[in-house]
Amino acid sequence: MLTAFRSLQHRNFRLYYAGQSISLIGTWMQRLAVGWLVYNATHSAFLLGLVSFCGQIPTLLLAPYGGTVADRYSRYQVLLITQVASLVQASVLAWLVLSGHYATWAVAGLSLLLGTINAFDIPARQSLIVELVEDRTHLSNAIALNSTMVNLARLVGPAVAGLLLARFGEGPCFVVNALSFVAVVTSLLLMRIAPRPARTHRPGAWEGLREGWAYLSQAAGLRRQILLMAGISFCAMPFGTLLPVFAKDVFHGAAGTYGWLNSLSGLGSLVGAFYLASQPAENRRPQLITYAALVFCASIVAFALSPQLGLALVFITLGGAGMMLFIAGTNTAIQTNVADHMRGRVLSYYVMAFQGVQPLGALLGGWLARHIGAPHTVALQGAAGLAVAVAFWQQGRQAEGRKQVAVR
Repeated sequence: MLTAFRSLQHRNFRLYYAGQSISLIGTWMQRLAVGWLVYNATHSAFLLGLVSFCGQIPTLLLAPYGGTVADRYSRYQVLLITQVASLVQASVLAWLVLSGHYATWAVAGLSLLLGTINAFDIPARQSLIVELVEDRTHLSNAIALNSTMVNLARLVGPAVAGLLLARFGEGPCFVVNALSFVAVVTSLLLMRIAPRPARTHRPGAWEGLREGWAYLSQAAGLRRQILLMAGISFCAMPFGTLLPVFAKDVFHGAAGTYGWLNSLSGLGSLVGAFYLASQPAENRRPQLITYAALVFCASIVAFALSPQLGLALVFITLGGAGMMLFIAGTNTAIQTNVADHMRGRVLSYYVMAFQGVQPLGALLGGWLARHIGAPHTVALQGAAGLAVAVAFWQQGRQAEGRKQVAVR
């Protein structure tokens, strides 16, 4: 147990962990409330996919610039600015919903704004972790604990949001999210961050993008993991966009059912992240990442085909564990094997693969669900993800075989 929490001995990381833990609960509450708000108002799976698309497509377009900014300027200051901007965005959304002046286009527009903020926030936040942990041997544990924190929020946030949605409606969820940003801004202001060494060369966005790709071209293992992430993110991860449809139309439930689906997915993810945190860094092999992707995609297929809610909850929990082992394992492999001066730019490719590609899959999934139904759509998403994971698994085995032959 002590080994699993060893990175918390660093003061800056403790502050980061505390502030983000509170803020992410609010983030998941808002994410749940947005989906429920849009589906309740429109009863359209396509519009669900469209709002999700608006919230994530800026990451695909702007993450390369965000990664360059993270390498070019103070990651700490970039993160502080993006968190304040997120506070403003959440406050405006809360006011619109509570005042009754919201419309689907306004929710989509604010989601687009949040996605733009996240395109700068995520590369800065991911690459800042290395500066919060003085002992580099604790870095992999800090990354895994960060995933644990995210998934604890995935467990708590939807559960609380489900209760608030059922009793008071969507407005209080947005208020809680806005207030939660105060915690993370406060934690950042309390940190003592040593200034980074001045860089003689500061690349522009597109130059930084080219440098990041050139670096990845020489690192076949990292490139393969990022491409696998892109494939799974496009095919399987957008399944969560359709959970309001499953809760309301497939399992004939209400906001509480929607909360259970999200919370148990978060519970599985929390178990997976905690398992990863408790393991030595050398145990996080590429095979584990691929196996986790296979478990995630197979569980999504089983979830989509489940005739009863109880069985669906079992499979979505298992899928959450596989998904988080895959995400956190990929993140850890990249963070522990990339040069620090290239960290932001390489992580921008990871962010593009992880969150930038998802909106394309969400938009396609929403369109398919309108024509063939949500269960068939999610089953197809999981099956496509399985095909991608198997293809990369075979490619990895072939690469390992060639490597062993070359050594001999």
